[in-house]
Amino acid sequence: MKTREEKNKLIDSIAEKLNEYSHFYLTDISGLNAEETSSLRRKCYDNNIQMVVVKNTLLRKAFEKIEGSYDELFDTLKGNTSIMFANTGNAPAKLIKEFRKENDKPILKGAFVEEGFYIGDENIDVLASIKSKEEIIGDIVALLQSPIKNVISSLESGKNILAGVVKTLQNK
Repeated sequence: MKTREEKNKLIDSIAEKLNEYSHFYLTDISGLNAEETSSLRRKCYDNNIQMVVVKNTLLRKAFEKIEGSYDELFDTLKGNTSIMFANTGNAPAKLIKEFRKENDKPILKGAFVEEGFYIGDENIDVLASIKSKEEIIGDIVALLQSPIKNVISSLESGKNILAGVVKTLQNK
């Protein structure tokens, strides 16, 4: 049995992580054997996702301790709960979909992504398709670069035509 002080340290640690990461997923990984769990943890590590198994009561207290309202997630705090913390909103969803090609779990209980709540496993496809801020910026930069590339390309080809005309005039 943990002392109250140890529990408070755990609650503080969870609260810190909730504040540190902009996105998190609540999942159920119960039923995975040791090898599967180890494989999932390795994949999380490789994708810059931190996975922590927590007691529901401690997680609820951590939610109550931080700024913001997370009441919508309270109903998901039943049974086995693991939190996947990430700085890229769609990374855990993509990992879960990939991992479930060979396993039944993890099951999505709920998620907080891009300032919104997603409750239930049926949201996994929606979450996987959400673009991160970096992906959106990349798309905008690509769109902006396209017209510039066309102008430069036209100038480049025009330069060759102009050089050809000058050379022809010079030879005459």
